[in-house]
Amino acid sequence: MNTSRLLVHVEGQTEETFVNEVLGPHLLTKGYTSISARIVGNARLRSRRGGIRAWPAVKSDIVRHLKEDPGCGATTMVDYYRLPASGERAWPGRAEGAGKSTSEKASLVEHSLLNEIMSESGSSFDQNRFVPFVTMHEFEGLLFSECAAFAAAICRTELAAEFAAIRNNFTTPEDINDSEMTAPSKRVENLIPNYEKPLLGVLAALEIGLPRMRSECPHFHEWLLKLETLT
Repeated sequence: MNTSRLLVHVEGQTEETFVNEVLGPHLLTKGYTSISARIVGNARLRSRRGGIRAWPAVKSDIVRHLKEDPGCGATTMVDYYRLPASGERAWPGRAEGAGKSTSEKASLVEHSLLNEIMSESGSSFDQNRFVPFVTMHEFEGLLFSECAAFAAAICRTELAAEFAAIRNNFTTPEDINDSEMTAPSKRVENLIPNYEKPLLGVLAALEIGLPRMRSECPHFHEWLLKLETLT
């Protein structure tokens, strides 16, 4: 099924702005007529700040959207690092990813999300309408695709070498790991204690540009390829 409209279910304001200012304009050149972002569970109203909404609630939102608007496709953009791994809030596939490679982690979660949406939507559902994506391991990882541009965009050019030193320890920016101490955002915050993710993260993304991110981040690139072929 081809679709000309796409709704991106995002984790927070950073991803929402990224879709509106970076991803959306690109996809509009690929045949889409509308690209919009929706924060899952409306993060602005959450009582629990700093965590993504439970998967059962997010799943209900996605399924409801797909049923209400049969001509629109859907995708997700959420940080793997922040996905709940256990309990009632758990996202499928997240717990099974422990100790696996970056690509295996992403595949586990994304296939599990697709299977649950398909199961909930019924046998007539066209699976091409839903393209699950988890950012590995976090949005800030994408910003390590071009460390000099990252530093310049946030007016901290003196940090370019330190950003590069972090990046060079990993095969790709998407491999920068996901513990409370070593996630990409934690590494940035260690260098910039007052780092404002929604503003500075998107400024950096605009400076770096999608082509550079795609060349450095294979999983991100594969997601865009899928989206570009939906229309």
